[in-house]
Amino acid sequence: MEDVSENLKKHLANLSKRGPHRVLVGDLGYAGLKGKIYTPAEGKRLPAVAFGHDWTKPVAKYRATLRHLASWGIVVAAPDTETGFTPDHRGLAADLETALQIAAGVKLGNGNVTVGPGRLGMIGHGMGGGAAVLAAANNSKVQAVATAYPAATAPPAEIAARSIDVPGLVIGSGQAGLVEAGNPAKLAYNWAGPVAYREIENGNQQGFSEDTLFKLFVGLGRPQTAAQDSVRGLLVGFLLHQLAGEKEYAGFSAPLAEAKKITSYTGEELAEKAGPARDDALPF
Repeated sequence: MEDVSENLKKHLANLSKRGPHRVLVGDLGYAGLKGKIYTPAEGKRLPAVAFGHDWTKPVAKYRATLRHLASWGIVVAAPDTETGFTPDHRGLAADLETALQIAAGVKLGNGNVTVGPGRLGMIGHGMGGGAAVLAAANNSKVQAVATAYPAATAPPAEIAARSIDVPGLVIGSGQAGLVEAGNPAKLAYNWAGPVAYREIENGNQQGFSEDTLFKLFVGLGRPQTAAQDSVRGLLVGFLLHQLAGEKEYAGFSAPLAEAKKITSYTGEELAEKAGPARDDALPF
């Protein structure tokens, strides 16, 4: 029997738009960690995630994405550390763990927001996507992990993924001939638990952060607004299903799911995209 591919078109169009919640922004500095926290204005037992930024990208370059997630009822803590040219990936992973602990353990929104202890996840972009995987490895509090265009890390996120049993979402670029800073397909292929691997036809790692003028100045191409919206929608749907238990979004966790300019890969197709078989390095 052939696997049936979920059609995400209807829900993705909605989840790619701003959600119904008013958003509050706070400073993680009050808890001793440089960074920001974005929360819905109110809500009980909400899901919470820690967000990892890409190489040299401060969290200010993700304002729209972080606000978007919070507008859908997801608390997001984003450490603004390891933003230099020679970041410590383990250090960022440790800061992600700390940020998630802060989000889960302190009063938010003047006491009007609480986080569900079993509703915690790790997410990230580029380098921060790899760091999110490192932070989730062997962390029993993390219930889901999502990465957008994950980049290479030291130690390798691909090896850390072998110890992650919780559901994962890995988003890569479907642009032909693109040389990426990581291998998202191999990361997904190495995932120990259930995983969904998607490729965005019109997006890549360089286009997800919100620094359009800089990208135009250095010749990284036009803004990828449509792809940004798609990635945000994929993240929201996956997190609402996995952490908030909203079953109507189950398709966002399905290994096979399709939408405009979005393709999923599993099995032999995923293995082919991953390249050589699993790395021979020792487990994480």
